[in-house]
Amino acid sequence: MTSARHRIPHPAAPPTGSDPPTARDVGHPPITPLYGPEFAADPHDVYDRLRRFRGPVAPVELAPGVYAWLVLDYYAALEVLRSPHLYSKDPRNWRALACGEVPADSSVIPMMGYRPNALFSDQPAHGRYRQAITDSLARVDPHVLHGSVTRTADRLIDAFAPRGQADLLGDYAAVLPVLTINALFGQADDAGTRLLAALAKMFEGGDGAIEGDALFTQYMVDLIGAKRAQPGPDVTSWLMAHPARLSDEEMIHQCTLLIAAGTEPVQNLIGNALWLLLADDRFAGNLSGGTTPVDAALEEVLWLDPPMANYAVHYPRHDVALRGVTLRAGDPVVVSLAAANTDPKLNATTSRVGNRAHLAFSAGPHACPAKDPSRLIATVAIERLLDRLPDVRSAVAAADLQWRQGPFHRALTALPVHFTPTRPPVIGEPAWTPPPPAPTASTPPAPTSTARPPASAPPARRRWWNFRAASRHGR
Repeated sequence: MTSARHRIPHPAAPPTGSDPPTARDVGHPPITPLYGPEFAADPHDVYDRLRRFRGPVAPVELAPGVYAWLVLDYYAALEVLRSPHLYSKDPRNWRALACGEVPADSSVIPMMGYRPNALFSDQPAHGRYRQAITDSLARVDPHVLHGSVTRTADRLIDAFAPRGQADLLGDYAAVLPVLTINALFGQADDAGTRLLAALAKMFEGGDGAIEGDALFTQYMVDLIGAKRAQPGPDVTSWLMAHPARLSDEEMIHQCTLLIAAGTEPVQNLIGNALWLLLADDRFAGNLSGGTTPVDAALEEVLWLDPPMANYAVHYPRHDVALRGVTLRAGDPVVVSLAAANTDPKLNATTSRVGNRAHLAFSAGPHACPAKDPSRLIATVAIERLLDRLPDVRSAVAAADLQWRQGPFHRALTALPVHFTPTRPPVIGEPAWTPPPPAPTASTPPAPTSTARPPASAPPARRRWWNFRAASRHGR
């Protein structure tokens, strides 16, 4: 049942001759919050109600007193993402922040405030920053990255494998991307704890967001100072040596963008995909046909529960009409990547396996430049875990899982699992023993448009995974 605070009335028309309403004005009160336990528990229910009562563009509240327009329509989202002449990415155009309606210490500022980086800039600065980023990322060898992720995964699994139980978020998915990105940027592992804590506070957007932003900034200052003194074969040093000649401040903010995008969202992608693999029988089939269950699960998560659910904030350069709604210049326009991907107007009968038309990595000139390494990290992390712990199974029912609160991400708080305890491989022994072969499925996994998790995850059910066998057969 919907509470009075979350019930969405039909929008009222503005008085004749008045200025177009802001997101705060339309239907306020009440206005739908994208924070709190109700939204975290079932965001798709909130998106469905917004579509039904507000339409494809709806007013929302991102944090107490912070209002924005949420784009729920797939093609309207593309229109925003691909129209830099109409919509700016520069938060200095955010009218409510500039005039003091949004306090400078609001919990969403770490995720929405201006930084001189590729995400929050327009041309010509955007082109300069983006070129430096794409050229530097192009120097990352995917085979080296694959090996780095595998070694990190083995180290983490070795730590909890003898216990027979683990939290796959806290013990694995939250740590692996941080250690991997640390290595890519030339940072030592012992800095990972600081980075992990800072990012968690920033993305949750709660009372600790400002503290997280300060911790992250100090982490970046230390990194840039170390690389200026001693460059190496890492992304940070490649950015420094790029012809764009980035200043120290610009370096800090490009690295901030890349490290934040390569850790927290990848953590959520790994966690959400692992939960889907463990909970949904559609992903328990064999590995024939060129697509593994991991490929299919990742694709489904990117379509239905992307790790960054609501982001890609834009600001109209002048009053703009979008799907019958007048957006005032300087009002935040947030693209709901999750809602757009599940737009009922899309053909839900088309298989999503191999279909990468989703908006999980955004689109247009500000689309994520690191989607390939991010996906590689997630794929290797999941496959390695299932290789090492072939009978891993969820320790909780779907109804007992908790989702982290916040307007921007879709992330579990924990993913408890059980498995048969194993000891770490001894040097000189094989590092991996093939499990019994998986049963052959008669049909491939069926596509779905909802992917609602099952009501429960039977704790006694076991699955046997064998991804090395798939590799040996030419995958």
